[in-house]
Amino acid sequence: MRVPIFDQDVAPPSRPSKPLFTTKIVPASYGYSWAVKKGQRFRVIDTHGQQVVDFMAWTRSGKKCNLHEKVSMAYTRYHLSGATPAIGECLWTNADEPLLKITQDTVKVHDMTFMSCFPELYAKKGIKGHRSCASNIAEAMEKWGMKSYLEIADPFNIFQNTPYYSLKPLNPSKAGDYIEFEALGDCVCAVSCCPYDIEGFNGGIITDIAVVMEGDGTLDDVDNSTTEWIEYVDGRPDWSEETRKEYRALRDFSL
Repeated sequence: MRVPIFDQDVAPPSRPSKPLFTTKIVPASYGYSWAVKKGQRFRVIDTHGQQVVDFMAWTRSGKKCNLHEKVSMAYTRYHLSGATPAIGECLWTNADEPLLKITQDTVKVHDMTFMSCFPELYAKKGIKGHRSCASNIAEAMEKWGMKSYLEIADPFNIFQNTPYYSLKPLNPSKAGDYIEFEALGDCVCAVSCCPYDIEGFNGGIITDIAVVMEGDGTLDDVDNSTTEWIEYVDGRPDWSEETRKEYRALRDFSL
């Protein structure tokens, strides 16, 4: 199966020596944040299947992330009458402005209700030292000024089928499924590869995800290269060659 990247009518970069798309692999159970400029598109891809991704976004003014102005599930539910956003619809901020438009979506069902898993959730279950989405996002957002996981937003839980769990699996995404956004304003986005592995959630095994972004990972007003954007299309370093070949065939990020 070939994982397409973006429509082929995207204009080429002004400097042909730079890549048209850049890929970041987010390790299982960890988080990541990056800057996006207005008009730029990116994809969040489930590279293995059944992996939920907690997603959040904040507005940005140059190198400053406006942590008080963020994508809000409450405002988004209001504008969409509580329904999961469809292609062409938007995620709205708590300033009542659309910030991210969904341009493609192979799963078409996501959660806007549940909070991110957090350290105390695991502690109350007697599980010590377990990673959590709340802490993952806070760690990823520390460079943007976030000081505590108590400052995070309510997540847009990508690939989590809470709305229709009685009709299809709670984790319905397959390897190669993705959702694509277009930024309607400058922003900072963050994801967490959800580490909740209890009761079969996330297929019982936490796996990597990929973020694919237009451009080379650098912007005019903020340098994303410090966040280690990489061309990582060959799987994990410790995989066998057989597994690596299967992975190449599954998700070909080349144009």
